[in-house]
Amino acid sequence: MLSSVSRSGLFIALSCLGGSSLLAQAPEGPLPPQPGAQIQSTPPEALAKITARVILVNTPVTVRDSNGQMIHDLDEPDFRVTDNGVPQTITHFDVGGGPISIVVVVETSSRVESFLPQLRKTGILFSEQVMGPDAEAAVIGFDESVKTLRGFTRSHDAIDAAFAALDNGESGLHLFDAMAAGVEMLSSRRKPTKETPVPGRRVLLIVSEALDIGSESKLGEVLRRAQLENITIFSVGLSTTRAELQGKPRQNAPVPITPPGTYGMPGPPGTVPTPGGGTNTGVDLIALAQVLVEHTKSAATQRSLELSAAATGGTYYSTFKGRSIESAIDEIGGELHSQYMISYTPQSHSADRDGADFGYHQISVSLTADKTKGKKISTRPGYYIPPPGS
Repeated sequence: MLSSVSRSGLFIALSCLGGSSLLAQAPEGPLPPQPGAQIQSTPPEALAKITARVILVNTPVTVRDSNGQMIHDLDEPDFRVTDNGVPQTITHFDVGGGPISIVVVVETSSRVESFLPQLRKTGILFSEQVMGPDAEAAVIGFDESVKTLRGFTRSHDAIDAAFAALDNGESGLHLFDAMAAGVEMLSSRRKPTKETPVPGRRVLLIVSEALDIGSESKLGEVLRRAQLENITIFSVGLSTTRAELQGKPRQNAPVPITPPGTYGMPGPPGTVPTPGGGTNTGVDLIALAQVLVEHTKSAATQRSLELSAAATGGTYYSTFKGRSIESAIDEIGGELHSQYMISYTPQSHSADRDGADFGYHQISVSLTADKTKGKKISTRPGYYIPPPGS
């Protein structure tokens, strides 16, 4: 469903990003979330088997003032929500509260060896600023394989220890496989019950370069599943340029297509490339994410982390210049605990008003006229329900 997006604009966006698909047949088998155990890649067919009946949609909403400061004093009546243009009734409203399940996906490849001393020290910051007192968390490490470094735990000490033990591995970058594993782990957490009909929040936090080499999972499949499982993705982008400039020379290391700090594909005329923070190509990330989700595509792009955050209502933080890994994690913690959480059961134009309309559903969240001045809202753009048998 591309009625709301310019097809020609999307074609240009995909062309600018050089979106070649990463296609392969994933092996069959479950994903055992045991500490230290290697995780098998999530089979694409498993990611595609998603129920068509959306019972509850959770959408995180961040509201900032004109100076970029988060606003925390709004109430439920101040918000308006539509799903495919149809006004929705908010069934649950909360500010920064509620239990959280978090999976941290951290790159441990030899490419980011120079970052490991910093990363090993961030466990305590993550556990204190992001987890808070009531969250549960797990840690996944990846290079050319994906491993659970720590299963779900509420122990801050256990998470600190998992970070302190980070070690570099091979040069592979199976980012999308690691994301698929994280989504799979989160999908079984915080499920609604009779006692707690509104599920807790699910967060995937990625600390990695924005590159994928050789994954069997496709980014579109991962984002489709994340959207339907109400998983929000936050990402901290480790600079490829810094990693290559600071990393130790390795025998048989892959040769970059272009020198560090330069770009193999120029953006449109008038755009300015920014190393480590993506290229300002004027690409509509929301529109591109919709294409990937609808068609379960992958894109060979340096903006995969930005796309993932934009598609799920999270935020992407670059660490190339002016922001450290520590400050990025601190900002994520501040945003997580300041978001408005809005839930609704989708009501549609159809006679079957249980949210079982197939195709892409666009979510729009706005403020009432008396509250909107000087405020900027960010939230998840939507979700996709595949037709039966697709």
